[in-house]
Amino acid sequence: MPSSDILPADQSIGDVSEQLTRIPLHFPARRRWLIAMIVASLLLALFVASVVALFTRGVGIWGINIPVTWAFAIHNYVWWLGIGHAGTLISALLLLTGSEWRNSLNRFAETMTLFAVVCAGIYPVLHLGRPWYLYWMFPYPATIDVWPQFRSPLEWDIWAVLTYLSVSVLFWYTGLIPDLADARDRATKRGRQIFFGITSLGWRGSAVHWMRWSQAYRIMAAIAVPLVVSVHSEISLLFAASQIPGWHSTLFPPYFVLGAAFSGFAVVSIIAIALRAMFDLKNLVTERHLDLLGKVLLATGLMTAYGYVFEIFDVFYSGKDHDLQTLIDRMTGAYSWTYWGAIFFNFVVLQALWWRAARRTTWSLMLISISVVIGMWLERYMILVTSLYRDFLVSSWSKFTPTFWDWSTYFGTLGLFLVPFLLAIRFIPSISIFETEKTLAEEKEAHHG
Repeated sequence: MPSSDILPADQSIGDVSEQLTRIPLHFPARRRWLIAMIVASLLLALFVASVVALFTRGVGIWGINIPVTWAFAIHNYVWWLGIGHAGTLISALLLLTGSEWRNSLNRFAETMTLFAVVCAGIYPVLHLGRPWYLYWMFPYPATIDVWPQFRSPLEWDIWAVLTYLSVSVLFWYTGLIPDLADARDRATKRGRQIFFGITSLGWRGSAVHWMRWSQAYRIMAAIAVPLVVSVHSEISLLFAASQIPGWHSTLFPPYFVLGAAFSGFAVVSIIAIALRAMFDLKNLVTERHLDLLGKVLLATGLMTAYGYVFEIFDVFYSGKDHDLQTLIDRMTGAYSWTYWGAIFFNFVVLQALWWRAARRTTWSLMLISISVVIGMWLERYMILVTSLYRDFLVSSWSKFTPTFWDWSTYFGTLGLFLVPFLLAIRFIPSISIFETEKTLAEEKEAHHG
């Protein structure tokens, strides 16, 4: 795609560099950022209070019961991890394909990934009930003969998520190094000079530096792309490897991967629109970027919708009575509102993106993206609860009702995500400076050539 389709041709490289480095060095949106930070801090305080209550009183403060032993904790774990997948995917995949429109999105998308995965990873720890025994999951020399079961998807899960988080951190930081050096060279206050000087790792922009950096960056991108697919495929095996009706299906791995990309791209769209307005980045996050995000969101949404259709086909094709009863119960039972809510928020509202005006209008794309986030949350809730509250034994049937502590822990994780994210956009460049400069330079050269 020609760079002229992405960035306006009348921008100078120096103006763009000054605009982007000005955000961490002088921060032009202090009041709006402070308001957002206060709200996020209150949510984080709610999370801390919820965790203290959980550790002092036990997991009984949640609404889990027999047979619904998995509920908000695992439901929100899958939801947060799905959100965290799009950041690395959009950056790594578009880097390998040479798509220039990633330059205005990749930095905050990668940052979103890191904190979303942290929010996801905290849930299984809380769900343990005795989180201080988390180390039992690791194959350390166990003097008490407690060893993890390596044939269990639960064990695969901890390694998959930790690997994905490690690679995402390295990929994010490697891409950040040239911009940290740029901020170091422009900083006037001693504290910022020291901070950016240390974090830029002695970068001088020599030919050798660029060669080594480019090699490392692309290698990590090549590793990250299959990780995105494998991690959520593995998470789906937590469900698919069981015999629970509604879960035992080979459809789950691609279904979960596409659903994760769907929800993740929705959050990337929300953040792109919010930062575009907060820092007045209309010249960098253009209507063309919004249009492309809308197209990707529509495409991943239609692929996820295919999973819904094929799930119905799979149930009728298998002819299993328990699976058929679970499907009917999802559509007409006590939790049918989650199924039809997911259909409406995920796919009915999404159809507006067929129109170019809806994709390029910030408020419409924002509302559609928020709708998708809500719809995917309902979908995860539906998959978990409707399969568990009526299992094989009628005598163990029981409904799940979330308590105050379920909701407070969930809303608290929003603060756990927002506080470090807001700090990140405050102290580091939110958009890749050197990649934007490179795009502009190529555009100028092509224009004059």
